[in-house]
Amino acid sequence: MTDQNAPGAAPAAETAPSEPLFTDIDAGQQVTEMESYCMNCGENGITRLLLTRIPHFREVIVMAFECPHCHTRNSEIQSAGTVQELGAEQTCQISTREDLNRQLVKSDSAVVRFVEADMEIPAVSRRGALTTVEGLISSAIEDLSDQQPVRKHTDAALYLKIEELLAKLRGYLELKEPFTLKLDDPAGNSYIENLCAPNPDPKLAVRHYKRTLEQNRELSLALPEGVEPESTEEAQAAEPTKETEEGSFPAKCSTCNAMSDTRMHIVNIPYFKEVVIMSTACDECGYKSNEVKAGGPVSLKGRRISLKITDSDDLSRDILKSETCGLRIPEIDLELQPGTLGGRFTTVEGLLRQVYEELDTKVPFAKGDSAPEEQKKRFSKFLDSLNKVLNNEIESTLVLDDPLANSYLQNLYAPDPDPNMTIEDYERTWDQNEDLGLNDIKVEGYEQDAEQTAKSE
Repeated sequence: MTDQNAPGAAPAAETAPSEPLFTDIDAGQQVTEMESYCMNCGENGITRLLLTRIPHFREVIVMAFECPHCHTRNSEIQSAGTVQELGAEQTCQISTREDLNRQLVKSDSAVVRFVEADMEIPAVSRRGALTTVEGLISSAIEDLSDQQPVRKHTDAALYLKIEELLAKLRGYLELKEPFTLKLDDPAGNSYIENLCAPNPDPKLAVRHYKRTLEQNRELSLALPEGVEPESTEEAQAAEPTKETEEGSFPAKCSTCNAMSDTRMHIVNIPYFKEVVIMSTACDECGYKSNEVKAGGPVSLKGRRISLKITDSDDLSRDILKSETCGLRIPEIDLELQPGTLGGRFTTVEGLLRQVYEELDTKVPFAKGDSAPEEQKKRFSKFLDSLNKVLNNEIESTLVLDDPLANSYLQNLYAPDPDPNMTIEDYERTWDQNEDLGLNDIKVEGYEQDAEQTAKSE
């Protein structure tokens, strides 16, 4: 046996670093081929797999099958990323050829709706796809037309109804009338291209929502109905956590799905209110995140806070941005809708830096080979402007607009007024109350309703 520490001994072979499983999409990527069963003729065909990462989106598995015997061909795309914390519903108004060419990522769990046609494509009927709005409509027409000759003889009424629907869909392709496309994905892994990125698209509305228990079960994120948790750890995760000043509870990491502890702490912010700070650190993959939620009752009015950023002291101010708060910097045309980035307790610089990183790395369709050159230049110019705000090279105005008044910006002159900051309280609109679920809340006489319900039961 050779002593590796002895003089003249050969050095131990270094372990080669393992290559990542998913790499950015590239023409030279290796494709995996395997034999697989053909469902059409029963012979063996070839399935090709490509594990790749779409720039500014996430990891996907592209699959293509071809049978040399019966010439059957099909392809699909499956998301290899994790399920997002919130579901997402995207609503797009389609009225021009440019809208039909919008890129679209549809995951396996997404439901597609054509509102005016009263048509829905369920999640189970079509696999994940990377296509365009026009391609999605063409696929729907192809699927509906497939059995029409048979229906004509077996069910004439159904045949006529589907013919009407096909005529409407073909009219959409010819832009005979505008229409509304909805993409609802409980997993949050589907997207419709924003043609105005990084600014809000006037034709595209995005709504994030918390999944129901049934949706979590369909995504295998919750135990099936009637099944009890097997371990104590699972039982603790299933029970609601008692409200304490400090505490922790087990939860799955959103990146690697390993169990990790989420810590929770209640903090009283001077001249504001109590907030709950939650942080997660995964020991397996190193992922870290934090979120802030405001406590107390729902405020009677919304609040708009404006800050003139003139020096480094303004960038160092503490800021609490709730999940219902929108953010604007008019000088560089930056606008974030409520719900973006969730709740955050950081500094002004920290928040803007996070906005920069999110836009630079995670905005789908804004960069890459498929993005138009004009759009890439516009996006790069916008990021340069945001970087100048971060480096305090230009004066700017930060506007926080929170309909629940749960956001806070540090007043350096407290308790006196801050000359660089203005605070405006305003009445919420009916639509804002509707989005927040406040219009249907009954605050008077609910005791009698509860008693009547109990008696009737």
